[in-house]
This record gives sequence, C-alpha cells and structure tokens, in this order.
Amino acid sequence: MTAEDDLHVTAARLLDACRVRGLRLATAESCTGGLVAAALVDIPGSSDVFERGFVSYSNPAKETMLGVPAAILNSHGAVSKETAEAMAAGALKNSLADLVVAITGIAGPTGGSADRPVGLVHFAAAARDGRLIHREQRYGDIGRLKVRLASVAEALDLLDRLTSASAAKLATPSAR
Repeated sequence: MTAEDDLHVTAARLLDACRVRGLRLATAESCTGGLVAAALVDIPGSSDVFERGFVSYSNPAKETMLGVPAAILNSHGAVSKETAEAMAAGALKNSLADLVVAITGIAGPTGGSADRPVGLVHFAAAARDGRLIHREQRYGDIGRLKVRLASVAEALDLLDRLTSASAAKLATPSAR
C-alpha cells in the first residue's frame, strides 16, 4: 500500500467517525497547501462532514483569512506553536466546523534556518468546545513532498484524536 493509499483509508475512516457523531471539519493549511482538504474531499460523500478549507500560505493571508494577529507573526514567526494555534482559532471562528486542524511549517528545500530547520512543522487541532492539541514535528530534510505528505498524515491523526475524544465525551453520563 502506498502513502497515498494510507491517507485515503485514514481520511475515509475519519469522515465516517465524524459522520456518526454529527461533527463537521475544517482545515487551515500553509505548507501543505490544501493537501489535507484534498485528502478529505477525495472521499465520495465528504461534503456532509468537510465544511471548508483555508489555504493561508502567506502571512497576509493568515492575517486576513484567519485573523492571526500580526503581533504573533512578528514575535513568533509564521512557523510556530503560537501561529498554528491562532490559525486553528481563526478557522473555528470563520467556519461552521466543530473540529479544525491547522498546519504551518517549512517543507523545503529552502527556507530553513538554524532555529527553524527544513522539515519543522507545527500543528494545532482544536474543537469548538475548547479542546486544543499542539504538536511539533521535525521531519528533517527528507524532501518537500515527503514533508507535506507526512504532515497530512499527522493532521488527519490529530483530527481523529479529537473525534475519538468527542465520542468518549458523548458516552459519559455527565455529558448528556
């Protein structure tokens, strides 16, 4: 099975889990350029779960589309925990989704530095109920496409974790 096949299976499973729970998804992507959204909409029937995707490759796009404060971009940079979390918050605010994932990173082959090397990617997955997961990955200089595909897999995994947590919350007596 290829990496693309794995993503297809993972995306289909995630969509099914969200469908059962009545959850809607959105993405806010920078270095993946819409690949997470593409993985989701590649599945027939995804429109009942996938609400929208934001591709905010530039800093001005992050600011205007997602409301990422210029102060965060100036003080922490586009590739940071703070920016990923602000992107996720903006995706929630500017969509009808229950769960979102945001990705910002350096896919390479250029753009890296000593403190932000090629292959560094920050993820933030957020739920409308306030749950937030941040993850930092350092894939290394494995090639632009491999960094992007690994980032898609990670993003789908984070959404799956939030979906599973939503299921557990629904199953508890106090959540009813």
